[in-house]
Amino acid sequence: MPIATVNPATGETLKTYEALGPEEIEQRLASADTAFAAYRNTTFGDRAILLGRAAELLEEDAQDVARTMTTEMGKPITQARAEVAKCVKAMRWYAGRAESLLADEHPASTDVEDSGAREVRVVYRPLGVVLAVMPWNFPLWQVVRFAAPALMAGNVGLLKHASNVPQTALYLEDLFRRASFPEGCFQTLLIGSGAVEGVLRDPRVAAATLTGSEPAGRSVAATAGDEIKKTVLELGGSDPFVVMPSADVERAAQVAVTARVQNNGQSCIAAKRFIVHEDVYDAFTRHFTDGMRALRVGDPMDENTEVGPLSSEQGRADLEALVDDARQQGATVLCGARRPEGRAEHGWYYAPTVLADVTPDMRIHREEAFGPVAALYRAPDLDEAVRIANDSRFGLSSNVWTRDETDVARFVRDLQAGGVYVNGMTASHPAFPFGGVKRSGYGRELSGHGIREFCNATTVWQAA
Repeated sequence: MPIATVNPATGETLKTYEALGPEEIEQRLASADTAFAAYRNTTFGDRAILLGRAAELLEEDAQDVARTMTTEMGKPITQARAEVAKCVKAMRWYAGRAESLLADEHPASTDVEDSGAREVRVVYRPLGVVLAVMPWNFPLWQVVRFAAPALMAGNVGLLKHASNVPQTALYLEDLFRRASFPEGCFQTLLIGSGAVEGVLRDPRVAAATLTGSEPAGRSVAATAGDEIKKTVLELGGSDPFVVMPSADVERAAQVAVTARVQNNGQSCIAAKRFIVHEDVYDAFTRHFTDGMRALRVGDPMDENTEVGPLSSEQGRADLEALVDDARQQGATVLCGARRPEGRAEHGWYYAPTVLADVTPDMRIHREEAFGPVAALYRAPDLDEAVRIANDSRFGLSSNVWTRDETDVARFVRDLQAGGVYVNGMTASHPAFPFGGVKRSGYGRELSGHGIREFCNATTVWQAA
């Protein structure tokens, strides 16, 4: 795949870039290694000043950065600006809290005495150079939620971003440079996927984090495992959105629309499978389908657009293949399932779609639909709702709508997911751990859990 900015709203190639050669990659690896040797000894206060300055600069650049993201991958401009604001918030959150999150830990005095020590403490030290392999769908947020905690912990970063968002990738390197982070602390590698293995195997790289597809995660994990290097993986998702009889059905349907089409439906944590109790199935389906049908599809630079184009022509083709397979096997199309008239020939648009009568034999039941396509399921009771929700190789997050606390307790206990959001839609926040189970990956980002992923928890034992 070429490293290029291709506007998905028009299909026009705007700018192309040459991939780094071996000598240039070596220079960046050497620079990162040198930077870590000094940066690891800076104080939390020093790092907080630098990250705070990066947040200020990003806030000042918000309009231009948002337009760059929309141009490169097609998200509606209003959502692009919200993504910038979210990144600023996360930077400031970690700048203000990293020191307390990584404060020395002191075991109970009885355990210290039992070990024969005068003092025992656990200290957190940075691992080193961390390689981040990041996706295009949230081209700023995905990077910042790694970079902010990693840099505050004293690590340095190498970013291999998706090949279709090179301008956003280069902006991030420039942002940290302008914020006065030492040279080599954060660098962008304009390389193809084939060069990732070599970088990861380099002994100067200590660990890796990847957000992306299951095959990409498998490849990085295999290489890191062979090298015995730490990894964090956030992969695909096919999140369930369960609606029970006690729910506010109209409100659930309203939120369900946003939960499905956020970021043009191209989000790992977007709700994709809508599992509705039979007592409220008809009412929910009516409200939900009306909401999906009413969405404004159009130019992502237009302030009134709610759904823009998919990020690539291949992405649309993949989505169409899932929908066509479902239709051929008996799924009922309640709305969409087509390219919007007047737009499809100028960009990679796809109409918001609702499919009913989805069965386990259909590909869309087993695979992640990365676009504005929803699959509806009817459940006769809570047991069946849980079974359908867990009938997926993914386990990133989940959404549950009910006013019954007994239902809530059951879903929290039995849903196989990294998160359970009750009467709301899944959303990441810097204060809460984020990640999945099963084929959705392992490890956690954000919160104290996230900042400690790339730290060495060192036990310091001193004799009596």
